[in-house]
Amino acid sequence: MLKFVVRRLLLLGPILLGLSVLLFFWVRALPGGPAVALLGERATPESLARVEQLYGLNQPWYVQYSKFLTRAVQLDFGNSTQTNRPVTEEMARTFPATFELAVAALLLAVAVGIPLGYLAARHYGRWLDNLSVTGSLLGVAIPVFFLAYILKYVFAVRLGWFPTQGRQDPRMDADHPTGLYVLDGILTGNLEASWDAVMHLVLPAFALASIPLAIIVRITRASVLDVVHEDYVRTAEAKGLWERTITRRHVLRNALLPVVTVVGLQAGLLFSGAILTETVFAFDGVGRFVAEAISNRDYAVLQGFILVIAALYVLINLAVDVSYGLIDPRVRVK
Repeated sequence: MLKFVVRRLLLLGPILLGLSVLLFFWVRALPGGPAVALLGERATPESLARVEQLYGLNQPWYVQYSKFLTRAVQLDFGNSTQTNRPVTEEMARTFPATFELAVAALLLAVAVGIPLGYLAARHYGRWLDNLSVTGSLLGVAIPVFFLAYILKYVFAVRLGWFPTQGRQDPRMDADHPTGLYVLDGILTGNLEASWDAVMHLVLPAFALASIPLAIIVRITRASVLDVVHEDYVRTAEAKGLWERTITRRHVLRNALLPVVTVVGLQAGLLFSGAILTETVFAFDGVGRFVAEAISNRDYAVLQGFILVIAALYVLINLAVDVSYGLIDPRVRVK
């Protein structure tokens, strides 16, 4: 297992290097440029030349790439043309919001999806199975932004049960040492602020979790249906083992392998930033900020954020591979 983990970590360098090359040329293939985005209607040939010289955009591509790569290794991605602040500072500002939202959505999807998928498989063909299949189809079919607006209108505007937008009531006096509002309230002893952050998380987390939840239910159901008909499960039942023991040792242990894969992939997608959900609920996170960077052709933000998100995605998949060995010893790499 240790050798396997080391090999995957060594592959992280070539993967990120190749991604940096693709990312560098893709960003520069976007129409317009950061100089045009900065100057707007005031752009003149002279002002464009000054801005390009200031940011080094008039240099050959290989010079720009070498400078970008050298600074990226040092986690220095330059300054954003939107805010004129270092990209690393913008990461520190926006990542906690997306991380908190993604974790809440993922916990909701896993906590509900796996038990529901298991129960649907164990009650195959009954009302619970039919209800879970129908619900999962609706979860995949309904667009996230449409569900977000429905949830916001019904539970926030009409019923007033939850806040309509933001991460916390701006009138609340709260400290944020980590940027994770729920955790900050616990660490500082301000439980009221922590609860307020939870209330702000409920609707966007539910909207963001709709597709992962539906996928996890379907995969869990299909995987459990495959496992329960295996010979080793029937043998365990014939021996008279407790149903709890059969479920834990024989059914779930083998059925969770494809589920772990799906959870890992969905986690990577959630952590990469939920643009639509963050926009609907005015969540100041990664997705919203990167969307604005694309519109403004902010090279520094796009290169820095996408590269860091890709590294995070690779690390999440590494964690998924490692979890295989923890779940089933047969797939451990010696």
